[in-house]
Amino acid sequence: MLEVDNSPSKQAAYTNKVYMHPSDFKAYKARSPDQGLGDGDKVLVYVRARMMWVFTASPDAKLEVGSLGVSTLQRRTALLELGDRVEVEPFLPTPSMAVESLKLSVSSMQQHKSVELDAQALGEYFKKEYLMQVFAVGQKLAIAFRRTALEATVEAVDFGQVEPGRRSTSRFGQVIGPSRIAFQSQNGVKLTNNPDAPRVNLFNSDFDFGKLGIGGLQSEFNTIFRRAFASRIYPAHIIQQLGITHVRGMLLHGPPGCGKTLIARQIGKVLNAREPKIVNGPEILDKYVGASEEKIRELFADAEVEQKSKGDESMLHIIIFDEMDAIMKSRGSSRDGTGVQDSIVNQLLAKIDGVDSLNNILIIGMTNRKDMIDEAILRPGRLELHVEIGLPDEAGRLQILEIKTASMRESNRIRAVDLPKLAKETKNYSGAELEGLVKAAASYALRRCVDVTKMKLDESQLAVGPEDFDLALSEVQPAFGVNVESLEQLYQNGIVEYGRTFVDISESLDRLVAQVKSSEKTPLMTVLLEGPPASGKTALAASKAVTSRYPFIRLLAADKTIGYGEASKCTHIHNFFMDSYKSPLSLLVVDDIERLVEYSPIGPRFSNAVLQTLLVLLKKPPVPKNHRLLVICTTSLTRQTLRNLELFDVFNVLLHVPKLSSPTEFAAVLANQIDNPQIVDTLANNITSPIGVKHLLMVTEMAKQSSSEDDDADASPHSLDVNQFLFCLNTVIDDA
Repeated sequence: MLEVDNSPSKQAAYTNKVYMHPSDFKAYKARSPDQGLGDGDKVLVYVRARMMWVFTASPDAKLEVGSLGVSTLQRRTALLELGDRVEVEPFLPTPSMAVESLKLSVSSMQQHKSVELDAQALGEYFKKEYLMQVFAVGQKLAIAFRRTALEATVEAVDFGQVEPGRRSTSRFGQVIGPSRIAFQSQNGVKLTNNPDAPRVNLFNSDFDFGKLGIGGLQSEFNTIFRRAFASRIYPAHIIQQLGITHVRGMLLHGPPGCGKTLIARQIGKVLNAREPKIVNGPEILDKYVGASEEKIRELFADAEVEQKSKGDESMLHIIIFDEMDAIMKSRGSSRDGTGVQDSIVNQLLAKIDGVDSLNNILIIGMTNRKDMIDEAILRPGRLELHVEIGLPDEAGRLQILEIKTASMRESNRIRAVDLPKLAKETKNYSGAELEGLVKAAASYALRRCVDVTKMKLDESQLAVGPEDFDLALSEVQPAFGVNVESLEQLYQNGIVEYGRTFVDISESLDRLVAQVKSSEKTPLMTVLLEGPPASGKTALAASKAVTSRYPFIRLLAADKTIGYGEASKCTHIHNFFMDSYKSPLSLLVVDDIERLVEYSPIGPRFSNAVLQTLLVLLKKPPVPKNHRLLVICTTSLTRQTLRNLELFDVFNVLLHVPKLSSPTEFAAVLANQIDNPQIVDTLANNITSPIGVKHLLMVTEMAKQSSSEDDDADASPHSLDVNQFLFCLNTVIDDA
């Protein structure tokens, strides 16, 4: 029996040995059988108190005879107190006790201080210092590794197979040369290069992209998975060996209604991560000084705590910023005088990629105005992954329609609807607009089954049919589609093929429309229709736009910018072109360039800012490589003026649209309005100077109205008096 005493020195406490007086040690050594430890100054003994524990004993003259030096952690393991008398006897290990793998948890003994340690180096050190020692589950020991005091606890002892089909049942295990040492970190310790770190399963076991309820975004999901999640599936030590870090943030940008918010929410659901924190941009702003920055810090607080305690074993924390452009504007752009916007950006940058940057976060930002966000946030290491969630293609639209009508099909509430055909007809519809289309079609079906007079429902007949979708198509129009009505107003009197000149111009435009539509080598085509006023340039451009059947067509005219300053007008024109880049195939009609640039021959004067904006945008191809754009501009400026403004060389094709100048051309236009060939010939021969087709149509209508007032009510609406026509012609100011 020996009396429990303190370990003889601080260094001795880190050896996991017990110590006794040399005379006691000599006696135990003499009584011990061959333990395979050699002739050194150590012997395996078991200490029996409440439980039996096995330690390696060594001599130390500082101890008194009959004393047993035991460290604090050893006493805690064996439930011993100073002064206790314990039974100590030699211990004989058996071959079945050879440890195949030993797993320990390690924590720092220094409070409020975290340390980073190489797990493989720690394992090699452990085997060197504690070779041939015996351990049991629950045993605690102190380790001094690279000037760091660690507390280790044995979590598991694996012996492997002693014989084929039989495993050891021993409580004790002896560390030998081939033994594998594994560690898991606890408080204050971050283990690197640790192949035995517990792997966090990033995706739930029932994960299936097809069940997310998001269609048409397979390519985007593949990009997100490759860049943001692939590295997080591998063990941390593999990523450390590659010398890379995880992607901490991504930005989803694109037109409204294309599924950015839906993607962010669904990603949070399928990942085995902490509950996502969803923040709308304006919610960050606060009326108190510093409160906005405090809200940013609070978003990262949980991730910081877990990172410090668990290191690479920390679960993923997801923070979702909706409408990110509201709070992350470019620094220096705000004129409120408070600097709050700049402080919010600085605070977010410090949290994402500061001195104590976190590796267990994923920030998902969403915006439809990427250009407004501070560039520093978009650099690598921050929100480095930029995924454009654009308008779905035909295959994507079909997927979305199948998802939105799935419930109808399962309950047999839809009949004879050709979804592939519907997907083909809904060009440039966003996901939200396709959902609205399905709702609108359902509303027509619901209304059809209601007897308003008796307020009865015929549920048995309720089914959405193709006629409901036809009605819905006319009701739900895409934001990035074609506004046919506004374009058709520009040629209410129709288009008259008045001669060879017109046919040549028309055929040239048709060829350009077809080229841009079919040629992958023509991402941008700019055409200028120039000619005198009232020659039909705008009507021709509008008619070609409508008949082109492009999915995205827009008209830019000066009437939409009345009252705008230069900066606002430039922004309006820039957004006009940016919207066109979002569609795979777009056609823009820019009417009256001289009015947009505020050109006046007196001076002359013009808006240089607007002119420079046009010069830049007319030469800029669409940003996505597979997108194509056709721009048709009109102007009444002379070619010399166009050269002076540097507009002449910007356009790929320049087509001159002249006035009507020959009796044949006059007759062709008049025949479209007047049934009497004799009157047509007479009028055509009486026009002595060139006239714009627009003016000729107006004069003809004026004469017809005057003739109908003078004649009786039975007069033909297509007949007119020659004298009235000539009178009206003389009243029109139409210089050659």
